[in-house]
Amino acid sequence: MKIHEYQAKALLAEFGVPVPRGGVAATPGEARAVAEGLGGRAVVKAQIHAGGRGKGGGVKLAAGPDEAEAHARAILGMQLVTPQTGPGGQKVQRVLVEEAMPIARELYLGMLLDRKARLPVIMGGPGGMEIEELAREKPEAIVRVHVDPTTGFQGYHARRLALGFGLAGDQAKAFAAMLRSLFRLFEAKDCSLVEVNPLVVLQDGRLLPLDAKITFDDNGLFRHPEVRGLRDLDEESPLEVEASKFELNYIKLDGTVGCMVNGAGLAMATMDIIQRAGAMPANFLDVGGGATAEQVENAFRILMSDANVRAVFINVFGGILRCDLLAQGVIEAVRKLGVKVPVVIRMEGTNVAEGRRLLEGSGLNLTTAADMWDGAQKAARAVRAAA
Repeated sequence: MKIHEYQAKALLAEFGVPVPRGGVAATPGEARAVAEGLGGRAVVKAQIHAGGRGKGGGVKLAAGPDEAEAHARAILGMQLVTPQTGPGGQKVQRVLVEEAMPIARELYLGMLLDRKARLPVIMGGPGGMEIEELAREKPEAIVRVHVDPTTGFQGYHARRLALGFGLAGDQAKAFAAMLRSLFRLFEAKDCSLVEVNPLVVLQDGRLLPLDAKITFDDNGLFRHPEVRGLRDLDEESPLEVEASKFELNYIKLDGTVGCMVNGAGLAMATMDIIQRAGAMPANFLDVGGGATAEQVENAFRILMSDANVRAVFINVFGGILRCDLLAQGVIEAVRKLGVKVPVVIRMEGTNVAEGRRLLEGSGLNLTTAADMWDGAQKAARAVRAAA
């Protein structure tokens, strides 16, 4: 789950991290009032769940309250397009108005899970907003420190990072305190990402997070009702919101083959093999290992709500989920929902022969596949035939 920058900074402040003065506004008048309280230059920043807002015209510097109000009027309601929103962009419904800071240096700081090492990693270095370019062209400039959760964040982690960031003396001490607070937040709130980009060194030597991004592990949200309350459904795809109601892991993509798979790894492999067959997946959809007939029906309904879907590829390994029960669920869902597009099913596992018999005797537009490659090719051919 993602949250807005203003929400992330409120959490940083709660854990003792210094943040710029400012406030969130939903109208130009509110933006003016915040700027008046700051008493100087201000920055007006669009609040959407995407990076690259400045390059898309969503971040403006204001000399005073009049300009802050004018910038807010221009930004609020705009469809902000950034590399992370896609060509459709995202409507801006709030702006963050903050004091403008005199910057001497920009740094990048991120905390996330290193799945290869199976440990949290703190990483960063010089670069600020251009960290992606730095990672491509000069990866050795990025310092990485892994933290063992059994021993926690230690002083030597802070010293190693401060050295890599080029910080010493009082700055290094302030940096260490900030790191300790950020890592406490990372652990306490079950975060999958805490990113400060840029972390700035001001002209007076202070360190301040100019931007903040936090993503939470959905699996830990049951422990954090206060975090669940920060969710902004307007920033999420309506189909993804609908899928979450039925415990379906769904992410909308731009292709034409609707995918229904049990298991995240198998779902990723399915999307790859669809592309190899010459088509593009319309979604990532993991129904889980123990999917019920009701979940299969809801999954179909969500797939059919995407007008781009021209064929469906169901790829299931029947371990916990028996193939005959899956087949019956598919048949019932296709009949009940009146699914018109071709449906290709590849099944392996428990009661697979009975599952295939049910599909073939259904009288519906259902095609069985011998294996993943066969299924992907049949789905790709169905899409081309429908074009």
